[in-house]
Amino acid sequence: MARLIFGDMDFEAVVRKYADSVLSACIMRLKNEADADDCFQNTFLKLYTNPPEFREEEHIKAWLLRVAINECKNFIRDNRKTVPLDSVPPVVQPNSDDFRDISWALMRLEPEYREVLYLYYVEQYKVKEIAGILDKNPNTVKTMLSRGRKKLKKIYGGDGV
Repeated sequence: MARLIFGDMDFEAVVRKYADSVLSACIMRLKNEADADDCFQNTFLKLYTNPPEFREEEHIKAWLLRVAINECKNFIRDNRKTVPLDSVPPVVQPNSDDFRDISWALMRLEPEYREVLYLYYVEQYKVKEIAGILDKNPNTVKTMLSRGRKKLKKIYGGDGV
């Protein structure tokens, strides 16, 4: 019998539905596909071994992204002496052409700005939702979005950001 996560969604259905979002968030944070794969697997392993009670389906994605970001932070903390992440060239394999066009610029931003911009523009979360995922004040998220846009504009150029 399949392990149900929420309603009639089993573990495999959740992985199929949210795999791209979780992997993209990990790649945005780590800038390395192999390390992102590890954090991706750890995220879904946590869901499989100890799934929380979800009130609504939309909470599944938010929970997964929060766990993935925390896994990436832990990975960076545990490997900061041995892996110079900023020297690793970005490897991104997103599905959207629009995302590919700007991904190289996002990869040049500091991780905290990259995360906020990714969650806002790619995953289309609202400021309040991002604050919950990152455990930050909504005003802090607004400030980070504003500063991140300015930095992205300098890198990417133009007024389209």
